[in-house]
Parts: sequence; structure tokens; C-alpha cells
Amino acid sequence: MTNLTITVDENTLKRARMRAIEEGTSVNMVLRAFLESWARPPAGAPGEEFVALAAQSSGGSGAGGRSWKREDLHDR
Repeated sequence: MTNLTITVDENTLKRARMRAIEEGTSVNMVLRAFLESWARPPAGAPGEEFVALAAQSSGGSGAGGRSWKREDLHDR
């Protein structure tokens, strides 16, 4: 993991720490969860559905891979 340094008002941090204690967590865990959620692509983002379908697909080139070359596809 990477560390992140932020600047926040002292009173805000004090209130955040108190709330975190009340909720049985830490300010660090709350901020980490928020950033992870915020950094995710929004639902319905372009390509998201395609990637999900591709991950579920059983299609492929087979165990031996493809046996043709690009040049084989064109009459020259």
C-alpha cells in the first residue's frame, strides 16, 4: 500500500477521530473505503459490460492456439 498525506483542519480531524471511535473504526479506514469506492468506474461505464462478458466467455483459440497466419487470410 502507499501512504497518502492530506491537510485537514485540526477541529475537523478531532471530530472525525471521535466519530470513528464511536463507530468502531478509524479515520484511515473510513478514508480508504471512500477512496476505493470513489475511484471505481461508474456503473455503466463504456466497456464495463464488454469486459464482464469477456470474462465469462469460454471462447478462445483453443488449446493449441491459432494455426493460421495473417497472410493466410488474404489471396496474394
